Amino acid sequence: MKIGIPREVREGEARVGMTPAGVRELVAMGHQVFVEHAAGERSGFADQAYIDAGADLVYSPQEVYWRAEMIVKVVRPTAAEFDLLQDGATLVGFLQLASIRQHKIETLLRKRVTAIALESIATDNGDLPVIHAMSQIGGRMMPGLAARYLEIEGGGNGVLLAGVPGVPPAEVIIIGAGVFGQVAARAFTRIGASVYVLDRQVRQLLATERRCEPGRVSTMMAHPENIAKVLRFADVVVTAASNAGQRAPMLIDDALLRTMRPGSVIMDVSINNGGCVASSRPTSHADPVFRYAGITHYCVPNIPAAVARTATHALANITWPFIEHIVSRGVDLAIAENQAVARGVWAHRGELVQFAGAADQEPIAWD
Repeated sequence: MKIGIPREVREGEARVGMTPAGVRELVAMGHQVFVEHAAGERSGFADQAYIDAGADLVYSPQEVYWRAEMIVKVVRPTAAEFDLLQDGATLVGFLQLASIRQHKIETLLRKRVTAIALESIATDNGDLPVIHAMSQIGGRMMPGLAARYLEIEGGGNGVLLAGVPGVPPAEVIIIGAGVFGQVAARAFTRIGASVYVLDRQVRQLLATERRCEPGRVSTMMAHPENIAKVLRFADVVVTAASNAGQRAPMLIDDALLRTMRPGSVIMDVSINNGGCVASSRPTSHADPVFRYAGITHYCVPNIPAAVARTATHALANITWPFIEHIVSRGVDLAIAENQAVARGVWAHRGELVQFAGAADQEPIAWD
């Protein structure tokens, strides 16, 4: 199979779809790999490393897309990249198709592209291995980011996350106790913040308590009344709620937002799927925050890209078994044989496979 690794062109995206080690494995299996010049540069992987691994280095995105049968990316293609996709190609990456513009859906169907969304790959027990790998990184980054934007110079209210003797710590609210929420809760509690975690599933709250040190986190059911209650005293709110393959639930409307204390921080990490806050809009690593109603909003969709080398290694480690199966068996057989891969397929041979998001819900269409 011919596999293409393009350079990511979205603002702030420094990761790359495959490491030189992965390329070496593919070449050893008899496949041909095209890597765009400087694709791995921002992740610390030089062109020469890919050449030494056996890749063919190419110097334009057109060469990658036109010569490859399968494109392995990190994030969803831009409009220009969608136009470069070849008929019958396979596209693998974080596609976030629940927030895609309609004309891009039409492009996938017209070109009979097989679109495999890494965020939708799921094991038989419901685990989302690729999402969880990135959630481990993003969750660990939350306290550092929150601390920065709580500082006066960061536009915050000047509260220290950990507090000091005689002065209580910051009040941190996490809505959504999936892997991201659990990891973030552990990270915040370990530095001494006062942490409340809300979710609609008791088992997720139990898992959060087990992950954190005993007595360091308070858990609550994510009923509207409880959300309204905690917002009034929050210094930091992390919204990490999601519905697999669908738009993120809208949890904080404008009226609720205005009950928050001036200078507090909202970190809407569900922004890839539309966000949980009515005022949210995507930001970037270069310009990560904006203020609305006196509240700092952090809405960067690709948080792990800030630590691109670590994130690329983690992504490569977790996606390799799926990539290997696809290139070894071909996309049709891989989908038929591997249910985890099949659950990631959103479009195949001109048909929508599991498109509850963009087809049936209100469009978000961030790009």
